[in-house]
Amino acid sequence: MTDNATLAARDLKVLWHPCTQMSDHQWLPLIPIVRGKGCWLEDADGKRYFDAVSSWWVNLFGHAHPHISEAVAGQAARLEHVILAGFTHEPAITLAERLIAAAGVPFSKVFYADSGSSAIEIALKMSFHYWRNCGEPRRRRFVVLDGAYHGETLGALSMTQVPLYREVYGPLLLEPLVTPAPTAKDVASADTAADALDALLAAHAGEVCAVLCEPLVQCAAGMRMHHPHYLRRLREICDRHRVHWIADEIAVGFGRTGSLFAHQQALVKPDFLCLGKGLTGGYLPLSAVLTSEPVYQAFYDDYATLRAFLHSHSYTGNALACAAANATLDLLADPALMLRIEKLGASLQRALAPLADQPHAGEVRRSGLIVAVDLIQDKARDAAYPWQERRGLRVYQHALKHGALLRPLGNTVYFMPPYAASEDELRWLAGVAIAGIEAATGAPGEVIRDPCRQRPRSCVQSAPGGNLAAPSISEPVATRCVAPTRRSPPK
Repeated sequence: MTDNATLAARDLKVLWHPCTQMSDHQWLPLIPIVRGKGCWLEDADGKRYFDAVSSWWVNLFGHAHPHISEAVAGQAARLEHVILAGFTHEPAITLAERLIAAAGVPFSKVFYADSGSSAIEIALKMSFHYWRNCGEPRRRRFVVLDGAYHGETLGALSMTQVPLYREVYGPLLLEPLVTPAPTAKDVASADTAADALDALLAAHAGEVCAVLCEPLVQCAAGMRMHHPHYLRRLREICDRHRVHWIADEIAVGFGRTGSLFAHQQALVKPDFLCLGKGLTGGYLPLSAVLTSEPVYQAFYDDYATLRAFLHSHSYTGNALACAAANATLDLLADPALMLRIEKLGASLQRALAPLADQPHAGEVRRSGLIVAVDLIQDKARDAAYPWQERRGLRVYQHALKHGALLRPLGNTVYFMPPYAASEDELRWLAGVAIAGIEAATGAPGEVIRDPCRQRPRSCVQSAPGGNLAAPSISEPVATRCVAPTRRSPPK
């Protein structure tokens, strides 16, 4: 075992990290994690961090959960992987049976992949190929909501409407039709957006394969939330225009919004259901696309007709990942879990109530245990901070200093903790976040020129800015003085 500095130095010589401007790590310390337990991560120097973002939204029940760990270890001793073309294995069969049972009618078939982006690619190709097999080759377009995020492989990135990820690669991408997303979590906003979708599909009759939508929460768009009524309207509109609905539940599935699957709150079903992230409880990469018998039958024919769906990944249906997913489904079967998720979410929202009086914080919004608030430069005008200031990054830095992992999306501070969190931990986390927001917005953590004038305050190094994913800026690191916080994380 070695220390943080040694591991970070070794890392920066050889690794290129995801969604990161690597030059940031000239001044922003890289944190080597050596172990995790429950909601907590521990670095090589022994400091602990509360994982408030479930390590990029994948962890459901905490790190090193004994039930999942034992299932993976047991499977590793029997079979680690086998080709899934022409062969099969019980963990893959059992998992497919359980996913179909959980999702209910009309789902009857499962196609495995190894990431969320791959699942989206599969659903797009299946929908297009379905219409081709059914004699409608003019259907070649897809509809997405503004602000949509569906992944970063080329097909999935084509459907993504977040400029930060899309703009550079625009010349390589498909051009979907874009429809307005609901602007608020109410029925009126849902109806306005649904009416726009209806008109768009009418204007492109016979051209569209599917509408792609993240049910209830558009996560990477800044945790934008909409009312379940929008999904009910979406289903009716897709049926009337004979268009598929692809539900991207990569991030919002498996209880995040307070129901096993987010679309279930609208009492409707999509044609394709894409699952990932929490599917294995945060242990191993695995995703799945669920669809119906009519879709499957459109491909089922004699080999010579060339109607088969010839898509594959080397690790399709990996046995270790399926074992982890089956163990995760065991834990999701707890009848008290959804009530616990709702209770935890409500507790966190209450703990963030003081932000109502914060002049640079928007309204706290929640769906299940996903909670978010925006940093706002001018509350009266609803004016956002310029992205170049990277205000969210200041919250990230403050949280790390005080033992919490928060990773804001630009000016959106969000929480998506594992279900193993306690109410005491979430109240503590809210306190850390509130102090971080105050520091990041100049209330009381203003930028100053001479740190020595602020004694006895303690000075921390901060770059001018927010989202780690945003392009870096060349201004020198500023010194920001923040009153020391005496909060201690729960033991």
